[in-house]
Amino acid sequence: MRVHIAADHAAYDLKEFLIKELSGAGYELVDHGAHSYDATDDYPVYIVPCAEAVAADPDSLGIVLGGSGNGEQIAANKVKGVRAGLAYNTTTARLAREHNDARIVALGGRMQSLSEALEMVKVFLATPFSGDPRHARRLAMLDEYEARHSR
Repeated sequence: MRVHIAADHAAYDLKEFLIKELSGAGYELVDHGAHSYDATDDYPVYIVPCAEAVAADPDSLGIVLGGSGNGEQIAANKVKGVRAGLAYNTTTARLAREHNDARIVALGGRMQSLSEALEMVKVFLATPFSGDPRHARRLAMLDEYEARHSR
């Protein structure tokens, strides 16, 4: 599976760790940056292109990382056709995929250990959308809203 990943300075070390671990587990990682540590960088520079790549690559998933993951989730969700979920444990990571068919998970590099982040990401990547009619109905409502209100 192809996985697009991006982070700002606040999660640069987490991104590098996840790339190493996930590549070793057989995932194909596409790194959208940051490609070096810069304490003054801005997360949209990396997150938006990552989300655009996920939107354009229907067989892929994505990981966006920052200090808390909040801004990164918001930025990714600005990209038409993308649903990004903020995960803070393995349950929220699983539910983002299972109930919301999220294609991007957002994590905060300052919110958990490297090993806890890896477990959340692994759960996210391994969980399929349930296809449950109630969840599909709700997602269709969101898709319809997005189609009506696109700029």
